Amino acid sequence: MMKNNYLILLLVLGVFANAQVNRFFYDYKYIADSTNRAEVKSDIMLLDIDKDGSKYYSREKFVSDSTTKADIAKQMKGGFGGSINIKKNMKPGTIFTTVTKKYPDFGVSFSDKIGNTTYKVAEDQKPEWKILPDKEKIGEYNTQKATTNYGGRSWIAWFSTDIPFQDGPYKFYGLPGLIIKIEDTTGSHIMTLIGNKKSGAASEEDIQIPGLTMVGIGGKEIEVSKKQFKKAWKDYLTDPTKDMKQMMSTLPAGAVVNMKNQDGKTIDPNEMYRNIEKRAKEDIAKNNNKIEPDLYK
Repeated sequence: MMKNNYLILLLVLGVFANAQVNRFFYDYKYIADSTNRAEVKSDIMLLDIDKDGSKYYSREKFVSDSTTKADIAKQMKGGFGGSINIKKNMKPGTIFTTVTKKYPDFGVSFSDKIGNTTYKVAEDQKPEWKILPDKEKIGEYNTQKATTNYGGRSWIAWFSTDIPFQDGPYKFYGLPGLIIKIEDTTGSHIMTLIGNKKSGAASEEDIQIPGLTMVGIGGKEIEVSKKQFKKAWKDYLTDPTKDMKQMMSTLPAGAVVNMKNQDGKTIDPNEMYRNIEKRAKEDIAKNNNKIEPDLYK
């Protein structure tokens, strides 16, 4: 099986002789708050695959209120015939996570935001699949079933050898075909392929991920271990204003005292911290159903 997979990968890499990018569109539906399962959020996630690897991320322009179904359909014109269906009542979520995989060894790293800081983490866990005989037609694709336990959840995937990429959304990979659909057994996180397109090499502007910032303007991702990431999350739960306080401490003397809001009123730093902490704790309470529970223990 491993020898056959390696041959498939070599075949796939040959497709990229002209530095083409294969972009796959996934509809990611998720329940952020486990106490409110009626509210299902949805984001359009992109999986860009080229000869060097893949990147999975959310693009704000695909889910903003100003984006119409026609706009998205136009961007996808020329793909394999898949279509995208954006419902008018869709409530776009906010996904800051990006996942990068490097070929051919599938080294995986992910970036995620905690507070105002974005951390980049090398992944040390890989999906261990059990391929089952069950087959199903999903859209235009013939798929086969596989299961895995990953990140604290049990997952069911449907992959298709019609698209010979051993890749998939989020951190999932390693099946003998692209993952068309994957969901956890609680139905809280569902990623479904809804279309794709092929284009030339993506420009830096085209693949830039919005929102990847840290404290300070122009900051970069901070590379940490998974253990350090977990500690950063626990620190954030204890004090959501930590980043803001660190930033404020770097301001010139007197700058904090003279800060004013848009109405010209002086800002009370202590009140500002209280408001930030209140909003952060409300947000944490409403986003308690993480895709990888093990990361946030």
